[in-house]
Amino acid sequence: MTKPVNLNRYRKARARADKARQADINRVTFGSPKALREAQKAREEQAARALEGHRREGGDGEGDN
Repeated sequence: MTKPVNLNRYRKARARADKARQADINRVTFGSPKALREAQKAREEQAARALEGHRREGGDGEGDN
């Protein structure tokens, strides 16, 4: 005869795993300090300005025919 299975144990284990997964997502989303977020934003804006500065004039994508 087989051993009885406690379904509550599996249900609770699944709930703990779901909470751990959500905690990992929240750590990535909300975990960085304000100074780091602002520094990253400044780097991204600087890179965007540098890229914009290298654009050619008349950027319609057509040649001078």
